[in-house]
Amino acid sequence: MTSLDPRLLEIIACPVDRGPLSPVSGDRLYNPRLHLVYRIEDGIPVLLADEATEAGQAEQAALDAELRR
Repeated sequence: MTSLDPRLLEIIACPVDRGPLSPVSGDRLYNPRLHLVYRIEDGIPVLLADEATEAGQAEQAALDAELRR
């Protein structure tokens, strides 16, 4: 899980749908609505729509399960 400041997590949003992002393992942020994954580099979220990766079906299931824990 990422070590981003909880206050930062409260205010950052997905650049595509402006919704909240959830921290997941591997220093990443996940948008479960659009199945987009944003990386975090050196503690800085890379919140560029062009830099997001779309989670495949298996990765979506794993990330959704991680969020339910």
